[in-house]
Amino acid sequence: MKLNKLFTTLSLVVLVLGVGNAQARDLRIGVEGAYPPFSWKESDGTLKGFDIEIAEALCAQMERKCTMVEQEWDGMIPALLAKKYDAIVASMSITEERKKRVNFTGKYYNTPAKFVAKDGSGLEVSKAGLKGKRIGLQRGTTHQCFMEKMYPDAELVLYASQEEVFQDLAIGRIDAQFSDSIAADDGFLKTDAGKGFSFVGGDMHDMECHGEGAGIAVRKGDEELRMQLNAAIKAIRDNGVYQKINAKYFEFDIFGG
Repeated sequence: MKLNKLFTTLSLVVLVLGVGNAQARDLRIGVEGAYPPFSWKESDGTLKGFDIEIAEALCAQMERKCTMVEQEWDGMIPALLAKKYDAIVASMSITEERKKRVNFTGKYYNTPAKFVAKDGSGLEVSKAGLKGKRIGLQRGTTHQCFMEKMYPDAELVLYASQEEVFQDLAIGRIDAQFSDSIAADDGFLKTDAGKGFSFVGGDMHDMECHGEGAGIAVRKGDEELRMQLNAAIKAIRDNGVYQKINAKYFEFDIFGG
């Protein structure tokens, strides 16, 4: 009986120490670094942007030391599943398709998608108007899902990064681009390259493709981390940290309704 009690006590100590070590371990956050104003990389290699600052604020709220791990968009979820990092903070929309592979926190922002085309192009956002038009977008995004579903007769030109989409739009290789409206506005329309271009067609949203907003992805089974991140999102919304970060990049609350 005494040996059994001793074994139970030692097991509890090991369990407590294990939990403590898990809490103390650095948290690795997967980020893209090529999606301004949400994330980009300065010439000295420093990562900047809304996503980056939100990730840092969440880590501070959870009292966890974080390391940002850059990853190209196409490999975001595979790298998470391969345990290259512990969570993704990269403007990843919460969709039913992605939920088959990972779990999400609640949203940390939600903005509509829009088309951008050259002024005077006469581009009409309709099935007939986009038929045969070359529409640029980032590969593997909710925007690809939307275009394939809503405008199947358009010619989709897929790119590894949003920056490449904007580059080809500026030099006329594509007729229009389709992306998050904030990324298009700050990352292209407000730049020199975006002069002479504008939004066309209004806000676009499809729940099946676009989901309920951008959330933080974690591996299935990491429920404790997901709950901690959810609590941290709520905390930085309540204590004003989120609003301070938001105000640095946007003139309205992008959290959404």
